[in-house]
Amino acid sequence: MSEPIKIDIWSDIACPWCYIGKRKFEAGSGLFAGAGDGRGVEVEYHSFELSPDTPVDFEGSEVDFLAGHKGLPASQVEQMLERVTGIASSVGLDYDFDSLRHTNTVKAHELLHFAKARGAQLELAERLFRAYFIEGRHVGRVADLADLAAEVGLDRAEALAALESGQYLADVRADQATATEFGINGVPFFVIDGRYGVSGAQDAQTFAQVLEQVWSERAAVTA
Repeated sequence: MSEPIKIDIWSDIACPWCYIGKRKFEAGSGLFAGAGDGRGVEVEYHSFELSPDTPVDFEGSEVDFLAGHKGLPASQVEQMLERVTGIASSVGLDYDFDSLRHTNTVKAHELLHFAKARGAQLELAERLFRAYFIEGRHVGRVADLADLAAEVGLDRAEALAALESGQYLADVRADQATATEFGINGVPFFVIDGRYGVSGAQDAQTFAQVLEQVWSERAAVTA
């Protein structure tokens, strides 16, 4: 009964709800694990591009991008971002949309696969989210991404070479193909134990309940 529950998470570094969802899931899985008896989870991130047509160097603010992308008035976008900032703050995240540098995220996804192959995907995912939403770092250029890889203990030269060669692009596309097969059209999306899908940044208690349900079902099968 001590085998952890596998959690496959489709997300995008440029998705504000994905970072919020990450925090809520961490809180929920913490509640679940706190019940003891060897409860635990194993998390793996998968690639999903919200705006694959975004240029690496977008000229303009996050308000400019969303107003153009969604066809909304700037004032409405500003209200949306203010609301998201408030929700992020409620889970301990200090979003800075004024400093955010909108970019294409395909290389960030490649780097996450590079990190996964070296056992550091979770550390890098957290670093990329923080760099993008809180620190105003650029997460689209290969040199900047290699710097961030080094900050979590990965070899910068190896990371840079992998990004420049596109070594992990096929893995990104495979993740995206699986998302299409599963009917995933928005993120974050959590696949729990390969059986249950949870969409969106749900409350911690919701995640805890789903994990407990899966744990109970396992116990019933082995009883």
